[in-house]
Amino acid sequence: MLLGTLINVGAILVGGTLGLIIGSKLPERYSKVFFQVVGLFTLVLGFSMALKTEKPLLVIFSLILGAVSGTIFDLEKRLSGFSDSIKNRFNVKGNTFSEGLIVAFLLYCMGSLTVLGAIEEGTGGYPNLFFVKSLMDGFSSIVLASTLGVGVLFSVIPLLLYQGGLTVLASYASHYLSDMMVNELSAVGGILLIALGLNILEVKRFDVLNFIPSLIFIVIFVSFFG
Repeated sequence: MLLGTLINVGAILVGGTLGLIIGSKLPERYSKVFFQVVGLFTLVLGFSMALKTEKPLLVIFSLILGAVSGTIFDLEKRLSGFSDSIKNRFNVKGNTFSEGLIVAFLLYCMGSLTVLGAIEEGTGGYPNLFFVKSLMDGFSSIVLASTLGVGVLFSVIPLLLYQGGLTVLASYASHYLSDMMVNELSAVGGILLIALGLNILEVKRFDVLNFIPSLIFIVIFVSFFG
């Protein structure tokens, strides 16, 4: 059942490894340009996803409640601490480990392909969408790892849990995941990516991880009010 996710993980590991090799040989000025490209691409992807919403009020309320919940539980600090513990456990050097892990995970998992691919494979279909996603993520990981470092490779751990979990869930509850649900999930994910892009470009600092509960609230709201 998890063939598509496992191939996705493999593509990221291969692409990320190539990125690390390339990045280690790049002058700093080129790394800076790559960093800016990643930030701009993240913004464009975020806006394209956010515009899919048909229920903007539900998205707004989801973001508000999600941000408040995340702030109460201080998810940014807790998840960043988890990232740092992985870094220390494997004795990883550099200051961008946590950022690389978080940026890569959000980029790989917030798109509609993640949800649609999980539904396709979870309901017994061949994971064609995950194969397409794997190709895209593999190339993206080359750029990300060359810029943000080895944290990009470790993003496969939360990706495996999240995407694999969605696939298993879809096998039991696919009839609840309507087109509207997928679109609104993508819209909320897109807004998180916009905040992430602004972080990367150092325009404005957002505690993006504190917004993660918004993805749960949008599912609840669309179920009741969609």
